[in-house]
This record gives sequence, C-alpha cells and structure tokens, in this order.
Amino acid sequence: MKKYNFNAGPSILPKETVENTIKAIEDFAGSGIGLMEVSHRSKDFEAVVNEAVALFKELLHIPDGYSVIFLGGGASLQFCMVPFNLLEKKAAYLNTGTWASKAQKEAKLFGEVVEVASSKEANYTYIPKNYTIPKDADYFHITTNNTIFGTELHTDIDSPVTLVADMSSDIFSRPVDVSKYGLIYGGAQKNLAPAGLTFVVVKDELLGKVTRAIPTMLDYRTHVKENSLFNTPPVVPIYAALQTLRWLKALGGVNEMYKRNKEKADLLYAEIDRNKLFKGTVAVEDRSLMNICFVMNEKYRELEPEFYQFAVSRGMVGIKGHRSVGGFRASTYNALPKEAVAALVETMQEFEKKNS
Repeated sequence: MKKYNFNAGPSILPKETVENTIKAIEDFAGSGIGLMEVSHRSKDFEAVVNEAVALFKELLHIPDGYSVIFLGGGASLQFCMVPFNLLEKKAAYLNTGTWASKAQKEAKLFGEVVEVASSKEANYTYIPKNYTIPKDADYFHITTNNTIFGTELHTDIDSPVTLVADMSSDIFSRPVDVSKYGLIYGGAQKNLAPAGLTFVVVKDELLGKVTRAIPTMLDYRTHVKENSLFNTPPVVPIYAALQTLRWLKALGGVNEMYKRNKEKADLLYAEIDRNKLFKGTVAVEDRSLMNICFVMNEKYRELEPEFYQFAVSRGMVGIKGHRSVGGFRASTYNALPKEAVAALVETMQEFEKKNS
C-alpha cells in the first residue's frame, strides 16, 4: 500500500534529497569516505556549506549585508540566542501559538518583554491584528506559521523596529521580502533537511550592539566569522539541506513552490468546507498553507477515532491532530506531492459516503 506522509516534523523530504544523502553517507564526493566520517574542515565539505549558503541567498533573494549560518540546537535554542544577541532593554512579541509563547518566555530572562497581542484566549485560532508595535523595542518577534494550531501570516509585516521571525515551518514555501527582517531563523526538519540543523539569516549590522557578554557559542558573530564551522556542525543535515536547495532551484524556486502549495491547500480546504462531516479550526483568512487542521463537525464527533483508522488503512501517515487542538492535521510541506492531498480528499469523500 502506498503511504502518504503528512507528519508535522520531522517530515517528508524530496526523494532526491534522501537518495543523494544516502549515496554521500556511503561515499562522499568520490572520496571513498562516508559523509558521516568526513572532516568538516575538508575542502569538499567547506564547498557544501558555501554552495548551501549561496543557494539560500539566491532562492530567498537575500540582499547584501546579511549572513546565513547553520547551527545545531533547533529553533528552541534560538529562543534564547535571539534575545542574548539583540535584546538590550525591551523586546516585543506577538503570541500566536505554543512556539511563540515559548520564545517570549525565554526572552524574559534577558530584559523587558511586551506582548503586543495574543490569540491565546481563542486557543490560537486566529492571527491578532490592529496591534501597536512599541517604537522603543529592540526588536519585534513573530512566528510566521503555527504548526500546532494551523495559522499563518501570509504577508511580510511592516515593522518600525527590527523584525525577527521564526520561519521553521514555512521557509521556502512562499516569497518573502527578506529586507523587511533583521533576523530569520528556523529548525530545518519541516521544509529543508533532517532534524538537527538550524538556519539563521541575520543582518550583520545588528550584531555586537548589546552591552552584555555573550558566551562564544551563543554569539552569532562567532558563526558568521567561521562560516558555520567554528565547531563540528551537523554535517549530514547540512548536506541534505544542500540537496533540497538544489531541488528547489531545479523546480523553479520559491514562486513555483508557492503556486504548488496554494493548489494543495486550496484542494484540501475546499473539501473540508464542502464535506458535512468535517470543519476547519481556524479563521479562514489566517489558514496555514503548511499545516491544515480540521475536526469532525459536532454532530459526527464520535466518528473521529473511526475516521482516523479509516485514513490510516488508506495509507495516510501522521494526520492525527496535536493534543492542543484534537482532530486531524495534514502537513503539506514543499516535498509533499499534490497526489497525497488528492488521496486524502478521496479518503474523506469515501468516509462521507460510508456514513451518509
């Protein structure tokens, strides 16, 4: 039976990424030594980092004056690295979900934190609007896509202060005007590479401004200066990221990805809205293109376990909703083919007929 991978992360990767990485693990760059055994200081691996950085900049149209670095620790480590490096007196945060809330909590260890708005009272079912960003804040932090709750910011915010964004789950899924951001970060395990890699895009002029001493490993300048090779980096995930970036470029880049992601999301949301058994969980205008959350309509709520088993029997993997939301979640990241979404829609239609 064919399997369709809707896991929220670690998640589906392009077939080319997986196959090329396996080959490199066996023999890296024809060296006779596997990727997991090669020196990260070798010229061949340095070339991998350089090409990955170059493609990152090319695909996102990153302006001059920004650096791209690859780190370990996941996006969760960035929750403290960002304020460590940027927060001098005050930071502003938009609370749109679990990860935004956790980032805000960490920042409070370094200075004053202002929560400009929150949708917590509605279980994060919408993106707050019409809030005021304090002009005396060192930066304004947002989480562009909320993996657990299924909401997404669809446009780049015009911020009067430095804009910082966690783009863990929607990087490369849609066009982004990087010039509007001072720092972008994310875990790679959703749209880029296996778990263990974190990317950071940072405007160089922002660094070195805080008066506090920063531990060497937590100072962005360390990794910018050493081209992500200050210590042994996550070698295999970086190589896999390069393969994904090559795949993205070959397909036509971010604009093509956005077109495909929109088609997939539109297909599934249309079925959720049409099918009498199901309903969406978030405000329509804030629906995520990456993590599509839905539940059974109240009248059919007792059928949720049965539908889950029915979907699993049809090859659907990872569609169980997060415990904070319940129901179902289909993560439709870049590497997920439209065929998978069509199969899920067909499964929903079959289940509807079975229970009509």
